[in-house]
Amino acid sequence: MDYLRNLGSAAVSSLVQKSGLTLPFSLGPKVTSYEGKSIWTLYEGTKRDDGSAISVFEFDANQPGKRTYLPLAKNSLRKLRTVRHPDVLKFLDAVETDTTVYIMTERVRPLAPAIQERASKSAQEKEDWLLWGIHRISVSLAFVNESCTSTHGNVRVDSVFISPSGEWKLGGFEVLSSPKDDAAILYTMGSLLPDASTYASPEIKKGGWSAVKENSVTAADAYALGLLIHFAFNPSHPLPATAQPPHPPPAPSSRGSIPLSVFPSYKRLLNPNPKARLSSKHFLELGMAETAGEGSGFFSTNRLVKVCAGLDNFNIASEAEKASLLRILKESAASLPPEFASYRVLPSLASALEFGGASAASILPLVLQLGKNVPPQDYASVITVHIVKLFASPDRGTRMALLDNLQEYADKLDKKTVSDKIWPNLQTGFNDTVPVIREATIRSIISISDKFNERILNNDLLRFLAKMQGDPEASIRTNTCILLGRLGPNLGYNTKRKVLVAAFARALKDPFVHCRVAGLMALMATLECFETEEIATRVIPNMSFALVDKEKLVRDQAFKAMQLFVKRLEEHAATMVSGR
Repeated sequence: MDYLRNLGSAAVSSLVQKSGLTLPFSLGPKVTSYEGKSIWTLYEGTKRDDGSAISVFEFDANQPGKRTYLPLAKNSLRKLRTVRHPDVLKFLDAVETDTTVYIMTERVRPLAPAIQERASKSAQEKEDWLLWGIHRISVSLAFVNESCTSTHGNVRVDSVFISPSGEWKLGGFEVLSSPKDDAAILYTMGSLLPDASTYASPEIKKGGWSAVKENSVTAADAYALGLLIHFAFNPSHPLPATAQPPHPPPAPSSRGSIPLSVFPSYKRLLNPNPKARLSSKHFLELGMAETAGEGSGFFSTNRLVKVCAGLDNFNIASEAEKASLLRILKESAASLPPEFASYRVLPSLASALEFGGASAASILPLVLQLGKNVPPQDYASVITVHIVKLFASPDRGTRMALLDNLQEYADKLDKKTVSDKIWPNLQTGFNDTVPVIREATIRSIISISDKFNERILNNDLLRFLAKMQGDPEASIRTNTCILLGRLGPNLGYNTKRKVLVAAFARALKDPFVHCRVAGLMALMATLECFETEEIATRVIPNMSFALVDKEKLVRDQAFKAMQLFVKRLEEHAATMVSGR
């Protein structure tokens, strides 16, 4: 008999054996801060099929005292698989037997320790982050209550988790139920939740969990949301007096660190009368109100909430709205939570970049600025992958932004990526009809020339540069000569002998004075590239006419160059054996 039911998407053939169960993941360390906080044991883990980081919630009914909770674990799995929302813990896969449940989710960590970690932050940074998190939980609760017409029944700090991007995710679906179901687990087993009575609303404390049937599906969750707000802002304080009979309204002295703007609405969430209690949806609406009155507007003015909304709507926003968001991000980049900047802001901006347009020049420097805090092992997946794609964009604004900022990310590129993915698109810039693109392409080459393979450096690139030496734009011809001077030492032996003298001699005949100067300076910079005989027979003869150039700037530079090369010949001659 097959006791295993694989409820997820992983193929059975990819599973591995563990303690009699076939599991699509490898268990990592146990998350000790979550021990005893729920019916679950939480582990860090990795997916077997692709090695990606995940979290694993384990329930084993064979452990002492756990069998009673098995229906709660199974309900949690059933609901988590069907309730999909960006602010709900993301379900990936599961394995279930008669006594064991494993749930794989996106990699998360418990909320409580994350709040403690921010104790050293400034008051404003903490408030911004906490309100943003409460906003996301309010959105998810409104979804559960209104769209799913269900009661969560287990809203508390230990049912909220933090994703790698710092976003709060609602979990803890052990008793999530629809009031349409008369045998719903919330009514029959709600009291089995750990510390159920502590977080229960007044009507539940008085009449038991069946009281949920008699009120709105939002009532119990709204009250619990109020308690969550209290814990978030006052984690070291005991629950407010309103959590115990006779449930007095929260006194101003109990506000602690709860923002003044939130406190009036917070009190309404904790109204002991479920009929008059503020719902999570109404709380959300008050928080998002544009015209802030008492107890409203606390979400709409929050920096992180505004940033998220701006990122979500970036591609349909007006240019003025885009500019406003980018200004906010630029001004607050240093104070954004690092994980939020790296895994929420950056991917959204990088995605927006792919649409090109006038915003590219503003977005890319910001992406690169925020990217400085991305761990080296994640840089390629968070930033480089998007930058590489952008080189295929036909948008000139995007191309200019990529070229102007190339030195900021060139060291993060590997040789294969440059040769196989960037160069095929980058080389089109040499033939662009817009001069500024051609010039920017030339200026950018030196930043990645060390990543070119032999064929590109000694053949393909030089063919383009030969063409650029005849460009109608004087500045392009000049920059081409400067680039050749910098590339010279890295060219192959035969390439140096074939290309350099001819290229620099051509520059010395250019009608643009600064191009002629650049030719002389390039010769001087590549002195070590020439053999002594070549200096005497090719370099000096091709340079000597510059000594009488009509422009003094060129003549002065020509004499400096001539002295340098003659000195090299003198040094060599001193070592020669005298003939008879």
